[in-house]
Amino acid sequence: MKKNNVTKLLISVFFIMILFFNCNLSKQNLKTPNIILINIDDMGWNDVSFMGSEYYQTPNIDALAAQGMIFTQGYSASANCAPSRASIASGQWTTRHQIYTVGNSDRGKAKDRKLIPIKNTTILDQKITTISQKLKENGYTNCHAGKWHLSKDPLDYGFDINIGGDHRGAPGSYYPPYGRGNIQVNIEAGKSEYLTDLIMEKTLTFLDQTKGPFFLHFTPYAVHTPIHPVDSLLYKYENKPAYKGQKNPKYATMVDNLDRNIGLLVNKLKERNLFEDSFIIFTSDNGGYYGKITMQKPLRAGKGSYYEGGIRVPFFFLWKNNIDAKINTQNPISHLDIFPTLMDLLGDRSMEQSLDGISLLPFLMGDKIMEERSFFWHFPIYLQGYDIKNNENRDSLFRTRPGSVIRKGEWKLHYYFEDHGIELYNLKEDIGERNNLSETQTDKRKELIEDLKNWWYQTNAPIPTALNPEYVSPNN
Repeated sequence: MKKNNVTKLLISVFFIMILFFNCNLSKQNLKTPNIILINIDDMGWNDVSFMGSEYYQTPNIDALAAQGMIFTQGYSASANCAPSRASIASGQWTTRHQIYTVGNSDRGKAKDRKLIPIKNTTILDQKITTISQKLKENGYTNCHAGKWHLSKDPLDYGFDINIGGDHRGAPGSYYPPYGRGNIQVNIEAGKSEYLTDLIMEKTLTFLDQTKGPFFLHFTPYAVHTPIHPVDSLLYKYENKPAYKGQKNPKYATMVDNLDRNIGLLVNKLKERNLFEDSFIIFTSDNGGYYGKITMQKPLRAGKGSYYEGGIRVPFFFLWKNNIDAKINTQNPISHLDIFPTLMDLLGDRSMEQSLDGISLLPFLMGDKIMEERSFFWHFPIYLQGYDIKNNENRDSLFRTRPGSVIRKGEWKLHYYFEDHGIELYNLKEDIGERNNLSETQTDKRKELIEDLKNWWYQTNAPIPTALNPEYVSPNN
């Protein structure tokens, strides 16, 4: 009897050890996927067909999105590229890394600027810890492919390989030699000529050669200006009916070509049996252009504006067999959530006090309901308008005047420093931000202004107050 009990005990211990081993192995596998961050340049909220466009054709991106969790309320950290990219890399509000725009902060005519804007930073401080540095610490081989825009060399920020990335925000051309003088992209020649194709060609070489877990930061210059079409694709769009203001065939070929390259990336991952072991994030650095290039109806305005068209972007997460495939229309998320999500994925808690977003991993894995929170944008700068006659900004001269924005629940408040102007919208009822409720919903206005002021204090947000002596009042 005792021998039987001992035998049963040994068998039980054996199965417990197997179960423990398998659980630990499972957890280990969960913590070591390859990580691919696809950050497209200036791709608008519905510049892809999985977000509703009937003009652009993006079958490869659509197929990828269909396997992951799509967020229809995904936000960029800023309305233009350099600050947005700095926030993704650092996981910090713009008030902390202090990159607010591209180049100088006093863009536009001096006579139209009432305030002296806060001085802009153009290089990401190397004292700030980046995603790539943390992943490198965790054993990843890191490849940056495409636009960097935060310094001269991404290799100084934890990347092992750099494909065409430096301080430039755009190429001079998408065709060789890719520009003139200081706007020429520094990339070695290959079989491909079109810049997006060449960057992907070299990215695929990296995937063929890499071993162990890798981080791929794929951020092609496309679909940023200049609008240089892929001539062989023009026939698909030249006579195609417009869709909600989308009707530029040249731009459409750039979107189409980008989609083809995403397809090549996915095929390579599958060829090397890496696809199911890859945690993939797809987004855009800011909203799309407004006007002659593209539109994001029903969203208002576009790139450079803090109306929804300037900051709402395509956004999805994919991890085969781990993240449920579905469309999430309820929960807003932000670029600031990418860094903490990846740290949570690795079980690395070292950055918890330094990051301004939240980990989405418990929600993506179906373990937790996302709680309501507030989102903030701060832009103490001026950004000139593109088209005075055709725009949806607060005024025709600027896409952005100094101010801040808060979104809390379904409510969004814009606050402007020049005249203390306030706009209040209910996004559930008015996604196009047409009906300013600041004079009727006074309690909500007061609540959001108080929350905004508290955030200014907590983040030490710089607020411009000095008057510009060159300013000419329109009332004079």
